[in-house]
Amino acid sequence: MPPARGGILAATARGAGWVMAWRMMTRVLGLLSTLILVRLLPPGDFGLVALATAFALALDVCVSIGVEDQIVRSHDPRPALYDTAFTLNLLRSFLLSVLIAVGAWPAADFFGDPRLAPVLLALSASAAASGLTNVGVADFRRQLSFEKEFQLQFLPRVVGIAVTVLGAWLLASHWALVLGILVNRLGLVVASHLLHPYRPRLSLTAWRELAGVSGWSWANSLATVVRDRADSLVIGRVLGPARLGIYAAGAEVAVLPTTEMVDPICRACMPGFAAALRQGDPVLLEDAYLRIVALTALLTIPAGFGISLVAGPVVALAFGPAWMEAVPVVQILGVASTLTLFGGVSAALLNARASLRALLGVTVTAAAVRVVLLVLLTRSHGLAGAGLAVGLAVVAEHLMLVGLALRALRIPPARFLARLGRPAAATAAMVAVLWWGGLGWAPPPGTAGAAASLLAAGVPLGAASFVAALALCWLAAGRPAGAEADMAALARRVAGRLPPLRGRAPLAREG
Repeated sequence: MPPARGGILAATARGAGWVMAWRMMTRVLGLLSTLILVRLLPPGDFGLVALATAFALALDVCVSIGVEDQIVRSHDPRPALYDTAFTLNLLRSFLLSVLIAVGAWPAADFFGDPRLAPVLLALSASAAASGLTNVGVADFRRQLSFEKEFQLQFLPRVVGIAVTVLGAWLLASHWALVLGILVNRLGLVVASHLLHPYRPRLSLTAWRELAGVSGWSWANSLATVVRDRADSLVIGRVLGPARLGIYAAGAEVAVLPTTEMVDPICRACMPGFAAALRQGDPVLLEDAYLRIVALTALLTIPAGFGISLVAGPVVALAFGPAWMEAVPVVQILGVASTLTLFGGVSAALLNARASLRALLGVTVTAAAVRVVLLVLLTRSHGLAGAGLAVGLAVVAEHLMLVGLALRALRIPPARFLARLGRPAAATAAMVAVLWWGGLGWAPPPGTAGAAASLLAAGVPLGAASFVAALALCWLAAGRPAGAEADMAALARRVAGRLPPLRGRAPLAREG
């Protein structure tokens, strides 16, 4: 059954929770396995496999066709659509396998390591095997059953890590890492057939329905590669590898608080938007979009500004004095990343509507703006200029996405901004408190102890000031239904005071 009003928010929250749980589980498992593997394998083995997987993933993105998303969108997911999607995925996987195999020896020559070629050949076989994945598992997203996606990913991941560790102990070679990748990939194929009853057949009868969206998805994937690789190419060329490393570390820290929330939310809300579109209720879709944006703004806006405010002590404590040039990068990108929520949810909405041409236009424009700004500002202002260039490009990209979404839903910008008033005011209060107390955007401390002291004082003070200001704004407004009420309802459900979230369970409704 499609979600009722309020049910999309509940289903999205539940789905985002499962995706976040998977990401957290992946990080924990990865950390534990790394701590073991670094004692069994030399650093060169890790670098070799990382280089091979990066090469294979770049080619993978370049031939991405996105047929599963069309199944999620479809009003009539008949068997012919599944069969054609499976066949196209199979052909894509074989093409990817051939491209990796053909590029194996040239890549080994280019990077000066003959061991790279056989590793890439193994990854080529893995890519071919992935084409046998049961496309029926797209139903898990279509039906908002993200707990099944968690099951699909979890066991192959655990088995792959176990095989890697055992292989490293027995072989003491980089082939242990490769073997773990192969086992994980094959495990996903097997699990997809065990968890879903669909049995694919070779067919291309529905190719016309998939050809258009696949072409736009492929083009958007290429534009995304250009956009995402522009930072490394320009900064590395202008400032050199050492300062590129400083920038990369700073950028990763800056976006971590928001991406760990935004990515799961966007993955979860796209099928929710698709479900609302299948119902043909524009009011339901508009309500879901605004409520998801308002609810998650309570987390992402203070998180982005928070990491920017304490950038100095975070960099000093995490990386040391040699990395202080990363501080302005964290400060700028932390603020810019607050917009990724709004753009990400808007992109999920446009994807659900199959507005792929519009998404491609935004990505191409964003890539061009990023390259031009990087070239101009990096040369004149170094790493701070690079951070400013990327920050401005991010802001421009996500404002374009929000504009397209508001136009598609016919929502006045003033109504959209009104949903963000209280989170923005509370964040402003947090910024003012930390700035006045000398804890926000302060000069980097000279020692690790001083950095720890600043964080110990600044983080709880910032959180407390934000929550207090938000509560005062909400009470002053008369405790209206909205993001705060939705957050309270979700918190009560998570705490177990009410029955578990279900697709049709109502949450607080906004007027």
